[in-house]
Amino acid sequence: MTSTITPALFIGHGSPENVVLDNRFTRHLQYCGQQLVKPKAILMISAHWLTHGTFITTASHPKQVFDFYGFAKNLYQVNYQAKTSHSLVEQLLGLKIGIIDDEQAGFDHGTWTILKHLFPQADVPVVQLSLNSQFNRQQHLAFAQKLQALRSAGVMIIGSGNVVHNLRLLNWQQREQGANWAKTFDLQIKTALNNHDTAFLSQENATMSAEAKLAIPTEEHYWPLLYIEGVRTALDNMTWIDEGYEYGSISLRSYLLSASTNILTNSF
Repeated sequence: MTSTITPALFIGHGSPENVVLDNRFTRHLQYCGQQLVKPKAILMISAHWLTHGTFITTASHPKQVFDFYGFAKNLYQVNYQAKTSHSLVEQLLGLKIGIIDDEQAGFDHGTWTILKHLFPQADVPVVQLSLNSQFNRQQHLAFAQKLQALRSAGVMIIGSGNVVHNLRLLNWQQREQGANWAKTFDLQIKTALNNHDTAFLSQENATMSAEAKLAIPTEEHYWPLLYIEGVRTALDNMTWIDEGYEYGSISLRSYLLSASTNILTNSF
């Protein structure tokens, strides 16, 4: 029974530059990808596609979107051309939960910079799901729960965001470090994730700690985590993929949910 549940992942994607860097974080992603059995398809939820309503990419070969600026030239030369999964598109539309098809949308960097390390050959079909900007945290969690059954149909669900993401407080001298306030909140979330405490995770920002308000100045990078918690099952074991930081105010905390206990054998 457990083997029929496809893993789900939350990836703290951090800076776009990680797609071309060889560092602790990218090596952890690559190792994780090497251990995973390729799924039938991937449903990707990225912090960088915000919409009024909930949309999915439906083009046969969604374009690769370079939705960032000011980085080194080699970032704009990265090629990741994943195709869509028509069967997953049909499944999602067939759920009748208000999902809308979008043939024009492509894969933003929250999707392809992560998949470039996990599945570098772009040989797994991908559908991206947008984040409904009109939802609050509890509504995102409830919507995610309606997607849980996809994991029993061979679909790997990946959320790409960051537990801590405050670009206004970046410290360029702390390339692989976190500020004290960032670590404090990141560890609060770690405890909540270990306990699958969805009440804590989905509470409104106004009721959270002062560190939380610094960590989550805007919601979009936090919401993908709620999707992975929403598709979590009682059979899942959680394994940390990475627990690092960058530039003081970004957490790279990433984890894997799987019914198997031995997908990631390394101890980081």
